Amino acid sequence: MARPAKKTPDEWRREILNAAQKLFISKGYEETSISDIMDMAGGAKGMFYRCFQSKEAVMHALGNQMFFENNPFDAVKERKDLNGLQKIKSLLVVNQSDAERNQLNMQAIPILKDPHILAAAVEENRRVLTPLWLELLEEGKNDGSIKTEYVKELSELLPLINFWLMPSVFPATEKELHHKYLFVMEVLNHMGLPIFDDKMVSFTEKFITDISQKGGHEP
Repeated sequence: MARPAKKTPDEWRREILNAAQKLFISKGYEETSISDIMDMAGGAKGMFYRCFQSKEAVMHALGNQMFFENNPFDAVKERKDLNGLQKIKSLLVVNQSDAERNQLNMQAIPILKDPHILAAAVEENRRVLTPLWLELLEEGKNDGSIKTEYVKELSELLPLINFWLMPSVFPATEKELHHKYLFVMEVLNHMGLPIFDDKMVSFTEKFITDISQKGGHEP
């Protein structure tokens, strides 16, 4: 009988990520152990540590994988029927409509209390998202749909807003989160980026309720 082919490290990595994604969404990140992941992946615990340093590293890799598999910036980039501002509004709707990725992001909220994980997440957002935001903001400024002198500054600010809204990073009640949201909306409007319409308000209201339940803090 032929011996089954051994999986390559890349294959094991994919198996581990697939198992972790299913478990994080069904059981929750904190309730899922490395043993649970490897039981589903069908491998020994030692194989996990050949591919990842920690469960947090798996969460980080999953976030990147799910973003690049369904990148909302790519979804709007080539649309000729939209100006720069409309593209930004559209990508925000596309992003908020990705229920599975949003659910995984909710599971990541508690681990952002770790300053090392938070710093890595901020750096990743700066590296990946800031150039993408800059490109769209410059397009909007050039076509006249975005009227601002702060394109570069906005491209650096936008990837940070979600961290500021995370109650695991800046503890806040649900009421305080709503007030923060109103502040963000007013600041962006003043900076020439009126991106919040009724659809975005609805998404944001749900986002605030969800993160309050997951990582809220009542003083």
